[in-house]
Amino acid sequence: MFTGLIEGLGQVEKLEPGGGEVKIWIIPPWPIRETGMGESVAVNGACLTVNQKGERAFGAYISGESLSRTGLGRLRPGSRVNLERAMPLNGRLGGHLVSGHVDCLGRIEEISARGASTRLTVSLPREHMRYVAEKGSIAIDGVSLTVNQAGEESFSVNIIPHTMKETALQLVNSGQYVNIETDLLAKYVEKLLRPGTAPEGGITFEQLTRLGF
Repeated sequence: MFTGLIEGLGQVEKLEPGGGEVKIWIIPPWPIRETGMGESVAVNGACLTVNQKGERAFGAYISGESLSRTGLGRLRPGSRVNLERAMPLNGRLGGHLVSGHVDCLGRIEEISARGASTRLTVSLPREHMRYVAEKGSIAIDGVSLTVNQAGEESFSVNIIPHTMKETALQLVNSGQYVNIETDLLAKYVEKLLRPGTAPEGGITFEQLTRLGF
């Protein structure tokens, strides 16, 4: 589990395609000795497992499923990526609950200045927009953000100068695609309310509370 608070920018060292998958090597902003074998690292919001270490980079496989759902296949040597290591159980949840399982790609429709901050308008497939709510949480390339406005096909977020400076969002352009992870809790609530899955007689606020929502 991640928080959407980026630890730093990594750099893609090389990519090794093969068998419908890609092995990616990334130079992290922290000493390579601090990266453990089998550790989970979110790369632009996609959870990858470290399975090899070099002198300055770690290697991880990008599965065919991840290639189909994310923009990781568009990365090239030298690309800068947002990195976050998994949150320890005694860590602080400073952002929001991020699973590292990217739902889809969003398209940046507009980038505009809002005082010292930057506003991004991002379009999504309609089937994913139902999980986006005004003042709810969303992860864009792994960055935890608050939704300012949500329409039928797009939403907007405000990025403060610190976030823009410390993440790869500073590099995005209009028309570019970004990894999107929608709110985790919204998916579970939808499943509970789906016909055939709710308890007899429907579901109540009391039952949702008891289930932890």
